[in-house]
Amino acid sequence: MKVSTEMRNLLIRIVSDPRKSPRPAEAVRIAAGVGAWRKVQVHLCFEGAAVRALDEFADELTNGDLFTQYLSAIPDHGGKILVESGNPLLGSVKPAVPFESLPADQIQQFAAQMDHVMQF
Repeated sequence: MKVSTEMRNLLIRIVSDPRKSPRPAEAVRIAAGVGAWRKVQVHLCFEGAAVRALDEFADELTNGDLFTQYLSAIPDHGGKILVESGNPLLGSVKPAVPFESLPADQIQQFAAQMDHVMQF
């Protein structure tokens, strides 16, 4: 998996449950805003219960309108949306945006290539 070396790279790991916390929605809003600058390549990785934010009905989650409004901006700005292929909730998600499902070790390798990693 190739990462841009022309600009800085940021991976935002979203681990909070979007049914209980506004943090995942805020992370997506921040990622879309930073990516729009086109000075930082922003990627998202949804872990555990956070994968629910990718569902077609994510607008029903806490601050869910931010998911529907901003998630599509990530790939539009060249970023990747990642989910661990072993996530048990993955099969119950009907994605509203495209994402890559990768084994945990490949996600770790991708994260190691980042200039910065944030967690929400």
